[in-house]
Amino acid sequence: MANLITKKELKKVFWRSQLCQMSHNYERMQSLSTVYILKPVLKKLYKDKPKEEKVNAMKRHLEYFNTHPIAMPFILGIVSAMEETTNENQKESVISMKTSLMGPFAGIGDSLLNFTWMPIAGSIGAAFAIDGNIFGAIMMLLMINCLYFPIKYYGLTKGYSKGVEVLGKEDNGKGIFDRLANMANVLGVIVVGGLIATTVKATLGVQISAGENPLMLQEMLDKVMPNLIPLLVTAACYHLLKKSNGKNAVWIIFGVLIIAVILSMLGIIV
Repeated sequence: MANLITKKELKKVFWRSQLCQMSHNYERMQSLSTVYILKPVLKKLYKDKPKEEKVNAMKRHLEYFNTHPIAMPFILGIVSAMEETTNENQKESVISMKTSLMGPFAGIGDSLLNFTWMPIAGSIGAAFAIDGNIFGAIMMLLMINCLYFPIKYYGLTKGYSKGVEVLGKEDNGKGIFDRLANMANVLGVIVVGGLIATTVKATLGVQISAGENPLMLQEMLDKVMPNLIPLLVTAACYHLLKKSNGKNAVWIIFGVLIIAVILSMLGIIV
């Protein structure tokens, strides 16, 4: 069976993806831009479908979504393939795939592009700009976009074509995507674990008297398990967020700040 989605729709999705950062909101992040970007695909797929299915498709992609803007086309390419090849009663798998891929790709994009390629391009451009050469700014923009544009286009087209190819396999298509989702979840856990260790800072200032040289409790903990306190703080915040379904996030943030200030004044943390 011929594919409903053609290069024409994919090109529209590609150009629309350049505006993916223009409609952020703090509740669902890139959800509005996701629907805007996927509109050509959804319009083609649901052209002759009942109105209820069209509405459900729009609502489906208005769910929370946030990833690196350069990796976004790759994910949406896979999502487009899944929208085309899955039945209406299997559409939950589309959202599951989006959710499982957005975190790992955000981490990869930040580390390889924002924190690696962009500083390199900026440093080279700045070297020219210091001497008053306007070509420095132009070179930086060229270096960034000459990499970003091909990644977006290649990611979108390959994400779609490989998605259709894999999903078309009756025996193991679903199994392959299940394994991909599992691998993405594992990678996401690794990324979050690394962020906890490098971003969350909590150092104990408690000393234990032991002769002339008091023992530092933090040094003792570091020998047993480094970053134990940041892990416990993160676990406690996660437990409170999960217990309240994220509704008390603001109160948790203020609570952590207030407790941190009090413990710092008492000398328990430094």
